[in-house]
Amino acid sequence: MAPDDAVLPLLAPGAELEHLVGGCTWSEGPVWLPDEGPAGGPARGVVRWSDIPGDRVMSYEPATGASGVHRTGVEHLNGRTRAPGGGVVQCSHGRRRVEVERPSPDGGEPLLEVLVDSVDTPEGPRRLNSPNDVVVDAAGSVWFTDPTYGLFQPGEGHPGEREYDGCHVFRLDPDGVLEAVATDFEQPNGLALSPDGDVLYVSDTGRISDRAGDGNHHVRRFAVVTGDDGRRRLTGGEVLHVCERGVVDGFRVDDAGRLWCSSEDAVLVLSPEGELLGRVPVPEVVANVCFGPENAHGGQDLYVAASTSLYRIATRVRGAEPR
Repeated sequence: MAPDDAVLPLLAPGAELEHLVGGCTWSEGPVWLPDEGPAGGPARGVVRWSDIPGDRVMSYEPATGASGVHRTGVEHLNGRTRAPGGGVVQCSHGRRRVEVERPSPDGGEPLLEVLVDSVDTPEGPRRLNSPNDVVVDAAGSVWFTDPTYGLFQPGEGHPGEREYDGCHVFRLDPDGVLEAVATDFEQPNGLALSPDGDVLYVSDTGRISDRAGDGNHHVRRFAVVTGDDGRRRLTGGEVLHVCERGVVDGFRVDDAGRLWCSSEDAVLVLSPEGELLGRVPVPEVVANVCFGPENAHGGQDLYVAASTSLYRIATRVRGAEPR
C-alpha cells in the first residue's frame, strides 16, 4: 500500500508508514508536545493521543521510542491542541466540556481547568453535547466543535440528551465570551485554521449517525472575519471536499495550506481549494493526524491515529497548527 505518486514529493525520500504503538480501542486526538515528557522524565517531546473507549490518554516519545499510558479515567477525552502558555486544551465527551490540562509543579496529578461546559439559551444555561475537536488561534480564542457522539456512541461518553437545539461550532474568547459561529451542521467534527488564520475548515460527519448512510461526509470552508466589536466570526461555509470513502474525521493543515485529512482507509492530502492531491494508505480506519518533531528532510513527521494504533510517516512539509 504505497502512497500515490502525486503525494511522493511531499514525503521524505523512501518514506514508509511505520506502525509505532498498538493495543488501543479507538485512537483519536493526537498532538505533538515538544516541551513535555513522560511522568517524572525529561522533556524530550511526546505525542499524546486518546484511546476514547479505553478511557485513557496514551503517550509516545519519538526520541526514545518509549510509549505508555499518560492518564486513565479521563472521561473519554477526544481532540486536543497545545494551550497558550503551556499545557493542552482538550475536549471531554464524558464531562461535556472543554478543559485545559497542565503539568503539576510538584510532578503529581495534572492540573485541570474548565474552560467551558455550557451555553446560554433563552431558557437558561444548558450543557454542551460532547465537545469533539479544538483549535486555538493566534489571539488565544478557542474554536471547537460540539456533536453528539459522546451521548450515543457506545464507549465514547455517557448516554444523555442534547440540551440545546443543535450541534454547533463555537468560539470562546480569552475574556470568557462564548458564541456559536456556525449552527447549520449535522455533526461538526474536525477543524483547522489556514496558515494565516483567515480560513477555518470544519468537517461534517453526519453520515456516522445517519442509519441510512445519507448524512453529510464533507469538509466546509469559512472565511474568518472581524466584526465591529472586535470579535471574529465566520462567513461563507461552502463545501470544499466530499469524502468518497467514509468521512473526514480529523485533519491538520501544513504551511502551504494543504489539508492532511483522515478517511476510511487513508490520509487524504487536499489542496487549499479542495482538490484531492493524493492518498497515503493506512491499514486501519484513520481518525486524526498531527505533525510531530522536525526530521532530517526539512519537514515534520506526520503521526496518524487510526483505530487501534499510532502510525508515523516522514514528510518534507511543516504543519501550520497548532498556532
